Amino acid sequence: MGKRGNGEGSISRRKGGGWMAQYVVRTSEGARKRRTVYGKTRAEVSRRLTRALSNREDGLVFNDRGLTLGEYLDVWLSECVEPLVRHGKMEHGTLVRYAGIVRNHIKPALGHKKLKDLNRAEVRRFYNEKGKRLSPRSVDYLHVTLQKALKQAVRDDLIPRNVAEGERPRSSRHGGHKETEALSGDQVKALLRAVRGERNEALYVLAVHTGLRQGEILGLKWTDADLRGATGELSVRRSLKVTANGLGFGRPKNKASRRSVPLNKTAVAALKTHRRRQNEERLRTPQWTDNGLIFPNRMGTTTSTTASTRRS
Repeated sequence: MGKRGNGEGSISRRKGGGWMAQYVVRTSEGARKRRTVYGKTRAEVSRRLTRALSNREDGLVFNDRGLTLGEYLDVWLSECVEPLVRHGKMEHGTLVRYAGIVRNHIKPALGHKKLKDLNRAEVRRFYNEKGKRLSPRSVDYLHVTLQKALKQAVRDDLIPRNVAEGERPRSSRHGGHKETEALSGDQVKALLRAVRGERNEALYVLAVHTGLRQGEILGLKWTDADLRGATGELSVRRSLKVTANGLGFGRPKNKASRRSVPLNKTAVAALKTHRRRQNEERLRTPQWTDNGLIFPNRMGTTTSTTASTRRS
């Protein structure tokens, strides 16, 4: 056995052929743990041992505790992502999306792999396979989720590198994103004809004339609307969001989203008609709860993001 200095590891020949080296590290919990590297030649093992000892000196333990990727992703969601939501640094909807991607896509395909053994080729194949059935945007969501999780694993010294980093989905690298196209004039006319007379006709009028996001429209209150003249103005102060307790109001997407939006004559007229119809509906509904919303459900409370798109 080739002894090195104290703590520098030792190299020895294996009975079945080849060489091995053992050294000791301290885990992130402070415990001493013996590690082993293998190679076909003594020189190869020596190089690997030197690299391992260098990592040890830099504080890189890489103690993944035998976790599979699926097990680690569960830990990442509960210990890294959920606290961000609780402290208001991430939207609950983002957590829901990450959890859904992990549950429905990443774990079925790669969850059985040991975290330390996952490699770039497997990640690339995963993206390519998903690209056969999902949209380019959906595949990019998978990539963002996996890359963020593995980035945290690197920061926690569980793995030496992020094998998803730089492995953009093939669809994105080759211009797979399709630019969102605005409705043509004829399409807008057809849409507004289709919803004419519907309960939430004004919602569609407002959407096509202002470009407000769905959550912003559903978060509007009558106190946000200035309809005193032929033209008017909306103040965007809140947005309807999915929270851990159901639907709730939160800040718009970013600071720039808190803004005033001018209304043209068509939008003002549609909102005035909508307010008159809503007043009549409120008088007919004894269970009505008045929250001052411009686009509530039939009981006066928040409208779900799916229900708002239905013709009712």
